[in-house]
Amino acid sequence: MSENSENERTEAFLRLLSEHERKLGIYVTGLVACPQDAQDILQEGKIVMWRQFEQFELGTNFAAWARKILFYQILAYRRRSKRDRAETLSDKMLELLSEESESAIREQRWEKREEALLTCVTKLNEEHREILHMRYRDESSIERISHRTERTEGAVYRLLSRLRKNLHDCVEKEIHGTIA
Repeated sequence: MSENSENERTEAFLRLLSEHERKLGIYVTGLVACPQDAQDILQEGKIVMWRQFEQFELGTNFAAWARKILFYQILAYRRRSKRDRAETLSDKMLELLSEESESAIREQRWEKREEALLTCVTKLNEEHREILHMRYRDESSIERISHRTERTEGAVYRLLSRLRKNLHDCVEKEIHGTIA
């Protein structure tokens, strides 16, 4: 393989991976309970994807190809894991969850939920949006939010709980078009 075609191959892989990386991450975290395990599986999966990229036919569905690789990485990780198997899903249940995830991707359910969530967040007052951003975008601790907003930690917990419930209800209404 010439250096030029190797560079083109690398660029094609990086472009496709960048385009689909977020959704691939969502796919893995939806099937693996521990976030750190999901990150490890995703990283290992990217290496496998790169190694097998010569077998991928450009113009076909990269995301489906990548998810299949990640599914097998999840199965391999589970086999290597020393955790108590009684606390984990069976391989059959994992396969069913994977199929449901594939269906959600085809139907763009995650995108619709994300759009609805963004719409609902914009309906919140500025102070509540800022508190949500501190907690989920900036990953601030409850203690830090408490200090910045001059609220007790208990009040911050209660407010976040109400905000999450209100957002959940709003998203459901946005998606299903129900009027409460």
